Amino acid sequence: MNDPQWLARQLAEQQPRHNDQRKPMQRDKARIMHSAAFRRLQAKTQVLGVGMHDFYRTRLTHSLEAAQIGTGIAARLKQNHPALIEVIGDDNLIESLCLAHDLGHPPYGHGGEVALNYMMRDHGGFEGNGQTFRILTRLEPYTRHHGMNLTRRTLLGLIKYPMLFSELQEDSPKTPLANFRQLQAEQWLPPKGIFDDDADTLEWVLAPFSDSDKQRLKTTGTNSKNQRRSLHHSLDCAIMELADDIAYSVHDLEDAIVMGIVSKSHWQEQVAVPISGIDGCYLADQIDEIGAKLFSDEHHLRKDAIGTLVNAFVTHTHIADNDAFESPLLKYNAVMEPSYERCLSILKHFVFEFVIRKPEVQILEYKGQQIVMELFEAFESDPLRLLPRATQQRWQQAQQIGNGHRIIADYISGMTDAFAARLHQNLFTSQMGSLSELHSPF
Repeated sequence: MNDPQWLARQLAEQQPRHNDQRKPMQRDKARIMHSAAFRRLQAKTQVLGVGMHDFYRTRLTHSLEAAQIGTGIAARLKQNHPALIEVIGDDNLIESLCLAHDLGHPPYGHGGEVALNYMMRDHGGFEGNGQTFRILTRLEPYTRHHGMNLTRRTLLGLIKYPMLFSELQEDSPKTPLANFRQLQAEQWLPPKGIFDDDADTLEWVLAPFSDSDKQRLKTTGTNSKNQRRSLHHSLDCAIMELADDIAYSVHDLEDAIVMGIVSKSHWQEQVAVPISGIDGCYLADQIDEIGAKLFSDEHHLRKDAIGTLVNAFVTHTHIADNDAFESPLLKYNAVMEPSYERCLSILKHFVFEFVIRKPEVQILEYKGQQIVMELFEAFESDPLRLLPRATQQRWQQAQQIGNGHRIIADYISGMTDAFAARLHQNLFTSQMGSLSELHSPF
């Protein structure tokens, strides 16, 4: 789809640079890859804390792997649905979405996200996907006021939940805690949506849709945590989400096996046995062989097993129709065949229960949670003393319209794990840091 309205940017640009032959989506991808926000992903936690070892995934390597998987899914969809080739995004678009989808995640992963949501509880909340949208459209200094100034279609593909926080928040606010140490993450999970501060930009992205499509996008359901969540997003976003889930479930599993975090007996009980009983999925017949390779001492055998899993999920995707929508970008949805979706769900649950929920991992997450809240409290107490000069100016401007807290959340969420830890140490311990350690890269 080369509809001009989907290739439009918020800020009208001058003519391309001399002899620049790139298409709009190529330029979007370049802006993402060359951004500081993208580089910082190399020092942000994926599942295991950055710095524990030097070979497992960070947010950056996860995003790169998701991009490779995403283009594989798009190629499969184009092969199976040739009539929709013009609707399915090109490789540059899909790569852009996968590369950018985690830009808004704060230091210390889920712990940092919950911490910022708690500190922003009276000021619009915080959530990683909403922050990604904010970075792309407002914060990354490619332009003065419009972030990377990406095309409308790229921004649409990065909106997993096209609703505002205020449309999703609970009616009864939770009671603040007496002490940060008491914060239980499950009680302060953020709603999934766009910050109300960015409502005008969301409205601009969705402007080409009909009124009926916009209204249907506001359809909500309840997730396993009993939170309201929007149910629909674009075809491009669906491809990106599938790639993200595959990369998370398979590649994070590989890291956990290499580090000895999960055992073969756990795999056999929690993954191999359930998958072996799934009809209509060739993984059921191969799961014992896959398990043997995954836990083999031979590295190349483990890689072969990982490749088998990824290939199975990528090659069993297709496009489903949702006739409730008018726009092709919403009418068509990328989905995985039910038996393979069940297999992926089992893997995803296994990683969550035996890796993410492992006490040793949760201790690191809890520690990061405390660091983020204490940093926020310090900056909130005296922003014109402790924030960097440029951030002070942004805080003063935002404070004039009543939400300087959002600027503090922007600042902290952009930190890498190491920078947040170093800044926290300099603020709250007797050890004095050097000026170079205190210098902010933001």
